[in-house]
Amino acid sequence: MSEPTPKTTTLEDLVHLLDLERVDDNFFLGRSEDPGWGRLFGGHVLAQALSAAQRTVDPSRLVHSVHGYFLLSGDVNRPVLYEVDRIRDGGSFTTRRVVAVQGGKAIFHLSASFQAVEEGFEHQDPMVEVPTPLSVPTQEEALAPYLSKLPARLRTPAFGVRAFEVRPDEAASDPFSPEVAPPRRNVWIRARGRLPDDPALHAALFTYISDYFFLGTSLLPHGVSWLRPDMQVASLDHTMWFHAAFRVDEWLLYSMESPRASGGRGLVRGRIFREDGTLVMTSAQEGLIRQKAPKK
Repeated sequence: MSEPTPKTTTLEDLVHLLDLERVDDNFFLGRSEDPGWGRLFGGHVLAQALSAAQRTVDPSRLVHSVHGYFLLSGDVNRPVLYEVDRIRDGGSFTTRRVVAVQGGKAIFHLSASFQAVEEGFEHQDPMVEVPTPLSVPTQEEALAPYLSKLPARLRTPAFGVRAFEVRPDEAASDPFSPEVAPPRRNVWIRARGRLPDDPALHAALFTYISDYFFLGTSLLPHGVSWLRPDMQVASLDHTMWFHAAFRVDEWLLYSMESPRASGGRGLVRGRIFREDGTLVMTSAQEGLIRQKAPKK
């Protein structure tokens, strides 16, 4: 009997996943789903926590930074309770703290800050030079030759979230035994469908996908894959800064690099550009990239 394939996540599913149930003024309940590896996806909890914070903030104030810490693995078989602490509502900034809880234990902690749109000094890094999005193959097309090597339960997490069209700039290699490469990657991302004109929704949706390719960038110089059974790979923290307006249903370039790995941890930085070259977000993450000791 063949293995069951995890349900793919459509854009409609993902928008529904971020529509939390309000159980009290500062408490929200989020649905869980199994992405295929038996624990909650980090971007899932990160995006739901941001959505919970957004529900307690005046819509005229947009998120400009989030800082999250992953504390425990999430259980895919039970919902997540998000408790929002309304730390401060100031003249210019609004600050929120969110704790995600399962089984009475905190599994994730988020701090988020919001600000009304304001004019000021501006400068930015130039966008990296890459081919246009439609001139490179989709992730599914690039990895199709390796599909038969993957167990059914891993095909969804390995080949991408179906809510987004993903077009990596680099040539694909065997996902089980990748070629050694510099710790850099560029990925074009766009939601598969038109979305409402809601900046909070666009921010939460990109927050979800921002964790998808990130940590694997730190493994590229070592020629190892997170799919290997002897590897322990998990996000430890995640930070995002939002600089300018964007839509996740229009092409965004996610340019990632890993400047350092040490102590069983990899550090990754990301810059997100609109197709017109505007830098709209910056991200950073440190994660566990530990090779397990062989069993005796």
